[in-house]
Amino acid sequence: MGNIVLEKVHKCFGDVEVIPSVDLDIKDGEFVVFVGPSGCGKSTLLRLIAGLEDLTGGKIIIDGVDVSDSTPAKRELAMVFQSYALYPHMTVRKNIAFPLKMAGMPQDEIDKKVMAAAESLNLTDYLERTPGLLSGGQRQRVAIGRAIVRSPSAFLFDEPLSNLDAALRVNMRIEITDLHKELKTTMIYVTHDQVEAMTMADRIVVLQAGDVEQFGTPLDLYNKPVNRFVAGFIGSPKMNFVKGKDADEFDAHEIGFRPEHMSVSTTKGRWKGVVSVAEHLGADTFLHVKTDEVGTLVTRSDGEINVNYGDTVYVSPNTDKIYRFGADGLAL
Repeated sequence: MGNIVLEKVHKCFGDVEVIPSVDLDIKDGEFVVFVGPSGCGKSTLLRLIAGLEDLTGGKIIIDGVDVSDSTPAKRELAMVFQSYALYPHMTVRKNIAFPLKMAGMPQDEIDKKVMAAAESLNLTDYLERTPGLLSGGQRQRVAIGRAIVRSPSAFLFDEPLSNLDAALRVNMRIEITDLHKELKTTMIYVTHDQVEAMTMADRIVVLQAGDVEQFGTPLDLYNKPVNRFVAGFIGSPKMNFVKGKDADEFDAHEIGFRPEHMSVSTTKGRWKGVVSVAEHLGADTFLHVKTDEVGTLVTRSDGEINVNYGDTVYVSPNTDKIYRFGADGLAL
C-alpha cells in the first residue's frame, strides 16, 4: 500500500513561509512528479512527506494513518537522494544489504533480497565492487537497490539524476520508469526538468512559490494548462506569449501558442521577422525569429526546413491551437 494524502500541509522556516497550504491525494502505485523552478518548494514538500522536516501545520496521512508526528523510520518510506550517499569502503552487495543488516534481518533473507534487487537493476556483475569502481549511473542504481530491499510503501526521489550526464539521464529515466512498472509501488519524484516530468509521470504536480498550480496527467498539463505559469513551464521549447491588439482579437488579455503550432514561410504570414538563431537538430529545427510587432518568437519546424541565421521569414500561429489568458493569468 502507498496512498499518500496531504491535508493543508504548511511549512515555515522562521518567518519565511515556503509552503502556504498544499492538499494532495497520491494514489497507491502512482508515479507522481513534483516539478517547478528552483526555490518553488518541491524538495521541501518531499522532505515533509519523508519526515525529514517538521510540519508547521496540516496533516500527512499514509495508508489511512496520520504520520504527521511520526519519525522517518516509522513512515515505511525509502528516499533516494541527489548524492548517492554510498559507503565507499563497502562493496555494492554490502551497501545494498546495509539497511536490512541494521534491521536485524537473518542473513539468508538478506542475501535473497540483495540478489533480487541486483538482478532487477542489472547490478549482479558488480556486487563485489566498491562504489569508486562504478560509473555515476551504476552508483545511482546501487542507491535505488538499497531502497528497494526495504520493500517500502513508497519511494521518494529527490532529483536523483542531477549529477549524471545527458545520455545517462535518459537511460536512467527509462530504467526508473521500467522499475516502477515492475514493482507497482508508489513513487514521488522531484525534478526541475519538465522533460523528465513529462516522460516519467502518471501525474505531475506543478509548484510555484510553494503553491500547487496544477495537478494532472502530462497531457492534461500540456493541452489544458489552468494558467499562464503552467502553460509557460510545460513544453520545450517554451510557449510564446503575445499581448496587445493581437490578444484582443481573441477576447483575451494575453494569448499563447506553442512553437510546434506555428508555420514559417519566406513569402507571407502574420508577423514578419528576421531569424536571430537557427537550431538545426536533425529531426527538428528551432528558429528564434525577431519581429518588430511582438518581439522574439520561437518556432519548431521540420528538420529539413531551409532557413538560416539572418533570413527574413513570416510566422503565423495555428488559430485552432491558441491559448487565451485573462488579466489574472488564468486560462479562459
